[in-house]
Amino acid sequence: MASSSSAARRARRPAGIPSPAQMFFQGFLKHPVMVGSIIPSSDKLIRKMLAPVDWQNCKLFVEYGPGVGTFCRPILERMAPDATLIAIDTNADFIRYLDATITDSRFVAVEGSAADVERIIAERGFAHADYILSGLPFSTLPPGVGPAIAAATHRALRTDGAFLVYQFSPKVKDFLVPHWSSIDHDMEWWNVPPAQLYWAWKE
Repeated sequence: MASSSSAARRARRPAGIPSPAQMFFQGFLKHPVMVGSIIPSSDKLIRKMLAPVDWQNCKLFVEYGPGVGTFCRPILERMAPDATLIAIDTNADFIRYLDATITDSRFVAVEGSAADVERIIAERGFAHADYILSGLPFSTLPPGVGPAIAAATHRALRTDGAFLVYQFSPKVKDFLVPHWSSIDHDMEWWNVPPAQLYWAWKE
């Protein structure tokens, strides 16, 4: 795990850039189906969601729907100096915001669909991801998108890697079961709203 002094993670907010809370709220108003919540994830949810990650053996971490970087910064704090975090979002406003506020050479923000994760990581020289995190609201995505993302995610993960999912509806498990047989589950009540947490391990 990288120390705070060697993580090279800095957050800055240039003039004219809204605060994370303002940006998140604007994103929710513009794309409520894709953002899924009006409030960013709690610190307790973040810690619990990331707890099972083997950071020493993580070279590529991918996040779907990073929003304003609520998870990005804690991930970067935990990642090794030679690891990479790729954040994929369809919202160009969020991608521009992340590029403007996260100055870490290990961080890559990509405007695109999570369903294209295989192509996105291949273009950056990776065969597989070690972990993939998602807070996308699977149950409200357009028809066919959720299953396509789940299938692509399973293919993109290395063996023993995991798909980390936090949702407000347990219906997300319907998207996981066709591809993963080893699925851990927990709840985080200290979040608004309380969240369902899933860790789907690729065997």
